[in-house]
Amino acid sequence: MSGAPSYGCRGCGLGPLARVLDLGKMPAADDFPRLDAIVDETESAHPLAMDLCAACGLAQLAEDDTVTAEPRGVEPRALREQAADAVARVAAAGLLPGGGTVREFGSPHGGSWLPLLTARGYRRTDGPAAVVIDCFGIMHEPHQRVAFAQRAAATTANGVLLLQFHSLHAIVTQGQWNALRHGHFAYYSLAALQALLRAAGMVAVTAWEFPLYGGTVLVAAVHAPAEPDESIARLRAAETAVADPATVSGLQQAADRQARALRDWLRSENDAGRTVYAYGAASRAVALLHLAGAHRGLLAGVADASPAKQGRRMPGTDIPIVSPAELVAAQPDRILLTLPDLLPEVSARWPELEGKWVIDVPETS
Repeated sequence: MSGAPSYGCRGCGLGPLARVLDLGKMPAADDFPRLDAIVDETESAHPLAMDLCAACGLAQLAEDDTVTAEPRGVEPRALREQAADAVARVAAAGLLPGGGTVREFGSPHGGSWLPLLTARGYRRTDGPAAVVIDCFGIMHEPHQRVAFAQRAAATTANGVLLLQFHSLHAIVTQGQWNALRHGHFAYYSLAALQALLRAAGMVAVTAWEFPLYGGTVLVAAVHAPAEPDESIARLRAAETAVADPATVSGLQQAADRQARALRDWLRSENDAGRTVYAYGAASRAVALLHLAGAHRGLLAGVADASPAKQGRRMPGTDIPIVSPAELVAAQPDRILLTLPDLLPEVSARWPELEGKWVIDVPETS
C-alpha cells in the first residue's frame, strides 16, 4: 500500500502491510538543530507512519528519509538498574555459566551490558561469542531479516542471544504512540520476534518482563532445535490482540488525544501565569511537542543531561535545550517529565524541584 517499504515487510519480506498510525510530516527525531538555526518548514517535512504486516505481525516504520545524526544520550539510572536485574535473572536461569566470550550489538541510546558480563569472567570479542547481547539495538536496523541473521551468526553453536525490546503490547495497551520515530524500524510482538528468530535458525526459549518504558521484554534465544518454556506461551497468550490492525490503529486516536491534551494544558498553564519547562530531550518527545504545536511561548525550555544536546533546540520548534543547572536556576512552576522512568532519579538528584514534576497531563474530552 502507499507509503510501505518497496521491498515489502521488513521482517518476512511479504505482507500485505496495513497502515495503523500516520503522524503526517514530522521533524527528524534524531536531528537536534543548533539553537541559532532558523526554524523553517523543511525541518518538519519527514513522513512518519507505522505499518503492520498481516503475514508475520511485525509493526514497522513505513519509510524514513532522514539521515541519522542522533547525539548520544546519557544512560538513565533506571536503564542501568534494569540491566543489572536482567543479567542477574539470566544467570539465575543457568544461561550464564561463567567464562567464555561476550559480544554486544550496541544502541545509540547509550549504555552497555559488557561490564556486567566481564565482571562474571566473560571476555569481549568481535567474533562469534557464547553470549551475544542486543539491548534496544536491533530496532534501529532497517533490514530486519539481515539484522537477525547477523546476530544469529555471531552466536556460537551452544551460545545464547539476549534480545531486549520495547513491547508492542505495552505500546498499544498504554497508547504509547510516540514510541514511533525515525530510525526505529521495528516494534515487536513476541510472535513477530519468534518468526524473525526462526528465519535465522534460532528459538526463543525463555523471556522476562520489566516495567521499563511501560513494558519491555528480554528474550533468550538459542540455535535450533530447542523448546520454549511456559514464559513464552504466557506472553504469546497475553498479546494476541496486537496482531489485529484495528487494535493497533488505536494508537492514532491516542496520538490525537494526547497532543490535544498537552496543547490545552500548556495554554492553561500559560494563561494562569505559570512557567513550564520539560525534562528529557528524548527522541520520543519530538513528535509529541510538534503535534501539540508547542513553542517557546508555552514551553520555556527542555532540560537534558546530555551535553551534546544542550545549546540546541527541539526539532521543529524554537524551544531551547538547556542544562539541568539552568532548569534549577529557572525554578519553573511546572516541569513536564517526558520519560516517566526518570522520576526516581531526577527527584533524588534535584530535591529542590520537589512538587514541580508533571507525569500525566490530564486529557480533555
